[in-house]
Amino acid sequence: MSTEKTNAHLFERAQKVIPGGVNSPVRAFRAVGGTPRFIARAEGPYIFDAEGTRYIDYIGSWGPMILGHGHPAVLEAVQKAAVDGFSFGAPTEREIELAEEILSLVPSMDQVRLVSSGTEAAMSALRLARGATGRSKIVKFEGCYHGHADALLVKAGSGLATFGFPTSAGVPAEVVQHTLVLDYNNVEQIEEVFKTQGDGIACVMIEPIAGNMNFVRASVPFMKRLRELCTQHGTMLVFDEVMTGFRVALGGAQSIYAKAIPGFEPDISVFGKVIGGGMPLAAFGAKRAVMQQLAPLGPVYQAGTLSGNPIATACGLATLREIRKPAYFEALSASTRSLLDGLLASAKQAGVAMVGDCEGGMFGFFFASELPQTYSTVMATDKERFNRFFHAMLDRGVYFAPAMYEAGFVSSAHTADDLRATAAAALDALR
Repeated sequence: MSTEKTNAHLFERAQKVIPGGVNSPVRAFRAVGGTPRFIARAEGPYIFDAEGTRYIDYIGSWGPMILGHGHPAVLEAVQKAAVDGFSFGAPTEREIELAEEILSLVPSMDQVRLVSSGTEAAMSALRLARGATGRSKIVKFEGCYHGHADALLVKAGSGLATFGFPTSAGVPAEVVQHTLVLDYNNVEQIEEVFKTQGDGIACVMIEPIAGNMNFVRASVPFMKRLRELCTQHGTMLVFDEVMTGFRVALGGAQSIYAKAIPGFEPDISVFGKVIGGGMPLAAFGAKRAVMQQLAPLGPVYQAGTLSGNPIATACGLATLREIRKPAYFEALSASTRSLLDGLLASAKQAGVAMVGDCEGGMFGFFFASELPQTYSTVMATDKERFNRFFHAMLDRGVYFAPAMYEAGFVSSAHTADDLRATAAAALDALR
């Protein structure tokens, strides 16, 4: 085998020309150690690295590949769109079709604006909430990731509702001085903040099921109280569904909470990943009165050269049309539950403490005796055990996210044999 095509050699080359050898930090395997796999191609539920090794893929490009890689209907749509043109910088009919498709599945929104990344969508939603309310303060929760916009790159300090401090160099403290960071699932804390500062809070931004501290869902009582407080104080509740949107349910995570909380809706929703089907595409949306605050109708400016890109919209539209077919999510949910049950059974048989949770095509597991509910309890789970397990599974042809803080994803391309093989590999890896 030519050394130029080994993962190690590619990583060595990459580090000379790309910071850390990667274009997104978690890909570098810093959390788990070792050499990242350089992927050459993918097919269905599998990815193949530069050395030709096949892996059962539970990253799915961090969520978008809900149909698996290379789905025929998506490939056909993308190929046809590419022939027609890569980018126009002008409106297209397909942008309307994709917007109509999204809105038909998410009744909390009347209009959407298409953008190119989840970070861009979250940043724009934040600006929209501030512009629509005329307020500056925002609330986010520790462990929830909303992209790398400056105002959202913060963590909690000591004490209750501490104003955020930057967690990235290059973000001045004054940029995040209006960002409050609270504990996820802490009802008392959010009540106290609204009691003292509620009339100055533009929005509360939350991942309804956090996927960047592995898989942690907001409890129904917490979400119910959050909605009540936002309504009472004229604060916008912003659902970041970049990860959960059309992944945990056809209507996103908000449809799950709407079943448990009568009349529940967020004020602004942010989507990405699945709606692009693997292409760079995201969106944010709200009721018409809120969205008309955006330029060119209103004073809140947002723009993008590649927004609504014709190839990305073709990919996303074909994906959404597949996942809304009858019984699609029932089958996907059953596969995800089967995977998680298999992993937990293997751990139990090996005498290892493991817990997990799942919804739709999204799952997470922890080496712990209880499901974590907050970022601090996630951080208290057994990281070293996870790191050993990650490498043992990789050696056995199973690719999980290279960090214990990331959720996993199942596609409709995963077969029962893939799920059984994963459970068998887990038993072998944990013994």
